[in-house]
Amino acid sequence: MNKVELWKAVLGELELSLSRANFSIFLATTYIVEIKEIDKQRQLIKIATPNPFHRETIENRYYGQIKEILDRLTKKKNEPVFVIKTRPIPIKTDKTTDSGPLFQQKTASKSQVIKKAIVKACLRPDFTFANFAVSSTNEMAYAATQAVAEKPGAAYHLLFLYGGVGVGKTHLMQAVGRRILEKNPETALVYCTSEEFTNEIIGAIRQKSTGSFRKKYRSAKVLLIDDIQFIAGKNTVQEEFFHTFNTIQSIGGQIIMTSDELPETIKGLEDRLRSRFEGGLMVDIQEPNFELRTAILLIKAQSANIPLPMDVAQLIAANVESTRRLEGTLMRLGSESQAKKQPITPEMAQAVLGKVGQRPEKKIKATPIEIIEVVSNYYQLKIQQVRGKRRLKHLADARHIAMYIIRTELKTPVVKIGQIFSGRDHTSVLHAVKKITKELTISEQLRLDMAAIKQGFF
Repeated sequence: MNKVELWKAVLGELELSLSRANFSIFLATTYIVEIKEIDKQRQLIKIATPNPFHRETIENRYYGQIKEILDRLTKKKNEPVFVIKTRPIPIKTDKTTDSGPLFQQKTASKSQVIKKAIVKACLRPDFTFANFAVSSTNEMAYAATQAVAEKPGAAYHLLFLYGGVGVGKTHLMQAVGRRILEKNPETALVYCTSEEFTNEIIGAIRQKSTGSFRKKYRSAKVLLIDDIQFIAGKNTVQEEFFHTFNTIQSIGGQIIMTSDELPETIKGLEDRLRSRFEGGLMVDIQEPNFELRTAILLIKAQSANIPLPMDVAQLIAANVESTRRLEGTLMRLGSESQAKKQPITPEMAQAVLGKVGQRPEKKIKATPIEIIEVVSNYYQLKIQQVRGKRRLKHLADARHIAMYIIRTELKTPVVKIGQIFSGRDHTSVLHAVKKITKELTISEQLRLDMAAIKQGFF
């Protein structure tokens, strides 16, 4: 049994005992680099892993299992050693046909057709399953999208991915689209945001070309639509999408949608659409935990050719929660390293984290009403709603932030703040200030929102 056959047998056993997501993300890309005999009963086996995170995870989680399988298959005592090495891209040849220029041109043409289809669909080249880090916070979504990619329209006719900003909804949705086009570049696939869908409807109505618009969307075999919550409250858009949805579903097509919230909480969404959305598979993608943030950093660093040590990745992941800010911090760190011509160190990362986290230390010069106006505009609410007595969560959150800023920046007495907000008791103001103070210590998104709001006063 050579090294290729041996590792294929090992992976075959591991695939049966591990979850599909864990096997795909951690072990599917590994392979044996070298088998070195130590003596007649012992041998060293070098196993390639794509990056430091994969190596460490495999060593910690699967070392014993891999060694046991190797020992049993080889009838020797093995010492697995994991190294970082990517598999060279093989040169494919077809032994059943002539390998001359004519057939090489056909292979190249197929690759070009796939690439052209992906570009035409406006899919990002880096949004692939291989570039997606999996953990307990998104494992269900990863498995569901894999199933849809393998059998579009059969596994789940509608997949509804929901979660906060930057958790990977769009990445997974586009990865499905890419996989489908790689298998069949002729697939009628349409990807768009709900804003683009809306703008196209408006343009079609103005130009009297609604027929072309409907042909484009209703003939799609796969429809991927981002941020579906933004069609809420737009009657014409919802009407058109309702019929588009029904048409694609009736022909056995696949629909994937992303949203920041569940259908039941989207205000202004028609009941008939809400019921159809809830009829599909709805999967929540949670905020990334520390381990997932570390993995995301290492994957993005590898893609950007930035040599990022494990300890530095963990340092950044411990201090930055927002996935969008993770990438910004990584790019800043890479630029710093390149400019100084020095390797990335924890000290350099600490300095960059300090710069990224700096906020202007200016004193706000505004009246309480002006602060309420800025907060209202930021959250796209009316001033009366923020000052009013309704206790809907999105109104209460904005109200608490406004109270916090007025109290901490203007030092306005809590009794007066209560009077400004429809005569509330001073205890309500104190509760709001304490609540926001606590949340600022744990919520990266709230800190970003607060910084953006305060920028409106300078």
